[in-house]
Amino acid sequence: MLKGVHPLISADLLYVLASMGHGDELAIVDRNYPAVSRGRRLVRLDGADVIQAAEAILGLFPLDTFVDVPVLRMEVVGAPDELPAVQKEFLAACEASERRAITMGSLPRQQFYLRAHDAFAVVATSEPRPYGCFLITKGVIFDGPGVGSVSEERPAF
Repeated sequence: MLKGVHPLISADLLYVLASMGHGDELAIVDRNYPAVSRGRRLVRLDGADVIQAAEAILGLFPLDTFVDVPVLRMEVVGAPDELPAVQKEFLAACEASERRAITMGSLPRQQFYLRAHDAFAVVATSEPRPYGCFLITKGVIFDGPGVGSVSEERPAF
């Protein structure tokens, strides 16, 4: 048990998020996605939908500011420009977490599968709505101790 960590963030998920570096991609997918066969690393969030997962993950995970499109969605087959409610809600969760406008790109289904296969990890949720599949790119945290200067001070313990 840790203070300040969302209860959906398991030890396995925390390890994955902390292990990722700038530019690494994380797939957050619905229950229909073939996560076991398509993921290099798999973390299950059974019982959570993609919006709950996004809100928990984005509390720790900065979206990349060095790329034009830090969020990708799986396109609806036969209607690539259609934006289902689950995708609108996911984008809103990203924008709320980042407190800025986010550009969400898209990939056709098979291209999404290929890209997600190369992602650092796949987070499988119980999202029931189709096309609840996303790739997010990890960014850089710019604030905090020591940013912009080197300090010789050590904390007192």
